[in-house]
Amino acid sequence: MTISEVISKIENRIPLQQAEDFDNVGLLCGVPDRNVSGILVCHDALENVVEEAIQKNCNMIVCFHPIIFSGLKSLTGKNYVERAVLKAIENKIAIYAIHTAFDNDFFGVNHGICTQLGLKDLKILQPKKNNLKQLTVFVPKDHSEKVKEALFSAGAGNIGFYDECSFTLNGNGTFRPIEGSNPFSGQQNIRENADEDMISVIFEDYKKGRIISALKAAHPYEEVAYQVYQLDNENQHTGLGMYGDFEEAVDEQEFLRFVKEKFGLELIKHSDFTHKKIKRVGVLGGSGASGIKAALAQKCDAYLTGDIKYHDYFLAESKMMICDIGHYESEQFVTQQLFEILSQKFSTFAISKSIEKTNPVNYFI
Repeated sequence: MTISEVISKIENRIPLQQAEDFDNVGLLCGVPDRNVSGILVCHDALENVVEEAIQKNCNMIVCFHPIIFSGLKSLTGKNYVERAVLKAIENKIAIYAIHTAFDNDFFGVNHGICTQLGLKDLKILQPKKNNLKQLTVFVPKDHSEKVKEALFSAGAGNIGFYDECSFTLNGNGTFRPIEGSNPFSGQQNIRENADEDMISVIFEDYKKGRIISALKAAHPYEEVAYQVYQLDNENQHTGLGMYGDFEEAVDEQEFLRFVKEKFGLELIKHSDFTHKKIKRVGVLGGSGASGIKAALAQKCDAYLTGDIKYHDYFLAESKMMICDIGHYESEQFVTQQLFEILSQKFSTFAISKSIEKTNPVNYFI
């Protein structure tokens, strides 16, 4: 199996179109048509991880954070980024990064945190907006099922945890073939009445090209009558952060002790106690100050994330306890999650989980 074939399977499960616009996701270096000997999964593709890949005969690294993010203008080995990338290129190792595509995935980074905490009734904290479209197309009734099958195969009709969703109305359509036409039915210059179905499906914006191509290939008409509308609906199953509820509320100090144990933490920085029990918890892996207001809007009692700055803690307004558990610490389950996903998808070559330390933060207690 080639690197490009591996990438195709990964992106079928975790579409890169879910990533934030600023992000540098995908294949960062490597030759797409090279055969894969093994995959090493890691958090950061540092130089020691590339060396580990060499020792394990893995010529592809799937990492969470992109080692190349911005501003790389040369490769001379002058810093840790260039040394890692040079080492990978010299040893014919591809590096592929997933980052915010997995952050925004319903079963991604934040789902892993919520699962570790045992939260229930999980929902996206900051749903992605303006990435949903609706397709409406008119089809001869006896071709309706064929067209629907083509649309579903191309990815239309996926809503949350349901697929092949559509709505169909039957009616009477008219058309008149004129000079130059090659009609599926009817004669030139004579108005035709047709028993037609109007099919409506919803789809994510990035699927538009392949869905329209599938529609035109399956549709019997020479001129396909269809419309695509932009929807204002939020995508409730894609976005940053997540929140859920404990089955039983716990007091704040008990909650903090529980989080320390589950995440293996030496310490937790947090805002003032609110002196109320913790029932609903919001989470956002990595740098998550941007989710504080959303967590307050969802009436979370506590919010777990990393990289909180001094003034961010004031945003709690005594309504919610903000907890900084560390950037890496909040994302620590990602490598295992990606390892499990890849292990299920690929059985013809080795999938390894990196054992190298990539967290740069240490604590003196």
